[in-house]
Amino acid sequence: MTERAPKPSLLSRITMYQWLALALTVVAVIFIVENRDHVEIRFLPVTVSSPMWLILLIMFLIGLVAGLLLGRRSRR
Repeated sequence: MTERAPKPSLLSRITMYQWLALALTVVAVIFIVENRDHVEIRFLPVTVSSPMWLILLIMFLIGLVAGLLLGRRSRR
């Protein structure tokens, strides 16, 4: 009869990057809950009223896309 090594626990299998992602997700959820107020954004002739977290999320995504596009160009 062969002995099996004990299975590592779930917590020991989580990497540091996964812990960091979990912590950032918790911070993001807290931020969304705390910032549900509507803000008015004016850009050129357009005025938009939206929750602040949504505006910041859109700006983050624009920055992410810009960074990815610039990163691809510099690798060539």
